[in-house]
Amino acid sequence: MIQHVFVVMPFGSKEGIHFDNVYSEYLHPALSEEGFTVLRADEETSAGEIREEMFQELLLADLVIADLSIDNPNVWYELGVRHALRARGIILVQSQRKKQPFDVYTERKLRYHLKDGRPDPAFVEHDKKALAAMANKTISCWKGKKISPVFNLLPYLHEPDWKSLRVGRVKEFWEQHDAWADRVELARQEGHTGDILLLADEAPVSAFRSEAWITAGKALRKAEHFDFALEQLERGLEINPESLEGEHEKGICLQRLAAAGKAGYSLDRARMHYTNVLKKSTSQNPETWALLGRVDKDAWIAMWRRHDISPKEMLLEAGEEDTLLRKAIESYRKGFRINPAHFYSGINALTLMHLYRHLTKDTRYDKEFEPMAGALRYATLCEQNYWAAVTIGDLEILVGTPESVRTAYKAAIGFNKRDWFELHSSLDQLRILRHLDYHSENVDAGITIFERALKKLKKPEKKPEKIFLFSGHMIDRPDRAEPRFPAEKKDRAAGKIATILDEFDAGSDDLALTQGACGGDLLFTEACQERAVSVHWMQPFSEPEFIRNSVDHGGDIWRKRYHDAKSRLAKPLRSAPTALGDPPSDSHPYERCNLWLLYTALSYGVDKVHFICLWNGEDGDGPGGTAHMYNVVKRKTGNVSWIDTRNL
Repeated sequence: MIQHVFVVMPFGSKEGIHFDNVYSEYLHPALSEEGFTVLRADEETSAGEIREEMFQELLLADLVIADLSIDNPNVWYELGVRHALRARGIILVQSQRKKQPFDVYTERKLRYHLKDGRPDPAFVEHDKKALAAMANKTISCWKGKKISPVFNLLPYLHEPDWKSLRVGRVKEFWEQHDAWADRVELARQEGHTGDILLLADEAPVSAFRSEAWITAGKALRKAEHFDFALEQLERGLEINPESLEGEHEKGICLQRLAAAGKAGYSLDRARMHYTNVLKKSTSQNPETWALLGRVDKDAWIAMWRRHDISPKEMLLEAGEEDTLLRKAIESYRKGFRINPAHFYSGINALTLMHLYRHLTKDTRYDKEFEPMAGALRYATLCEQNYWAAVTIGDLEILVGTPESVRTAYKAAIGFNKRDWFELHSSLDQLRILRHLDYHSENVDAGITIFERALKKLKKPEKKPEKIFLFSGHMIDRPDRAEPRFPAEKKDRAAGKIATILDEFDAGSDDLALTQGACGGDLLFTEACQERAVSVHWMQPFSEPEFIRNSVDHGGDIWRKRYHDAKSRLAKPLRSAPTALGDPPSDSHPYERCNLWLLYTALSYGVDKVHFICLWNGEDGDGPGGTAHMYNVVKRKTGNVSWIDTRNL
């Protein structure tokens, strides 16, 4: 993941300082050697007005470094622009100057040494290390650390949405962004969460990475991989701590992990999270209140929806837990009062009010029934989608007849785009009402409608039980100087792979991921296919180029094995250029493909991944080999089976 730095400084020689030398001998090497991409305005090569390019860099660069060694009007102006619109990512440097400007007098500045107007050779390495350390620290301490004095003095000032910082005629940058964003969206629609994770790593600036990580977190949350989703959401929030969508998704994950009984998670923690979001927000958000209501509602349901008690006891327990029920009502009602168009909070508040009356005989909410129902009907008229339409059905459960319930829910299902999860979510809410013996005729009418609709849809594919990720040496080329995986070892390697798969009881409920190169990949593919494991190939190049690079040198036998295995793949192979677009200039295709495979595997759940490698334990012939894959996998999961080719 590359961080982008924009340098603001005078050009040429001014007041005895050779600033071009300062840039080329100190600033640029200090940062580029740490892996940053570094740009100064005079290096911009694209066509267009330099002033507009400069503005775009000031607004979106991960870091802006401003040299304040002299009072240069352009530098001060550009620093002011950054301070006004971005709270973070600013480093001030300077050589010796007698008087500090008042407006930044208290701001920390990193000093560098000069000799005869150029970086002092005696100190330049020390100064470079100091700058690199500060840059890394500034990036790592991003969250909550406001560097801009403007944002420090105005604590309730929020950064503008970075998408609004689009300088009108800077087309090249935004064309690249739009193409990248389209790929992220396509990956989201197709359920390729691993693609989103890799595209996030490849985003040109932090703002884009934040968006992609939050998108990936949301996709993982929907796939019920809550712990891995939480990891991505927190990465996105590190960069953009004011992302309300990210905070909401994080809260949902905390809630679901608590509901699943995951150690270290509780509904109290989820409740505290939403409470903190509300505290730090200058405007009350109805969705936050609704999500807080969902936590309280789940806490209430958990107290009575148990397998160890009878239906009658459930009903009694639900009424006894009236305090929790009122807390949920109040949170939902607050959200609806903030925004009467937020029908999700409104229908939940009203339904729980009716349940409160049903369970406790307490009439405290009765006077709100009619006006809230009317407001909800009006609010849903403004929307033409499934959730608005299903809200009308939910209202009919409360105040209608079995026939009006059936009519409303049938209309809602007409808006459903064959989304099994939407329908099942609505059905589950009705089953809660059935447990509580509430308006049983209406509820049963609704349940019948949803059960019939779900039967017509294909249930989502069963999630793989285990994910087998493989990387291994290709069969040695005939002219290889030092043998690594010679052809005579292939049968012994195949036997080892088969043994490992059998030890893990690999079968039809599992998924295997690899590239498909001659040698280890194909031996692994064949062994998986013999055990009915679903195999997916993901390749770093277009297939013709991949075959030339990674199959052809094995000769006709391996080409035939490749095409035979390909014909039995569970799904068409995927190539990185087609799925992900062209790689960044600093990316190596094989390393990129390794990460793509790994992220795809992890997207099914970290605990499901088993990595099998066929490797001689040494560095590869170039970037992105089995050694690289082994190292990145070890950092994520220790579940590794290593077949050492030296011992075959």
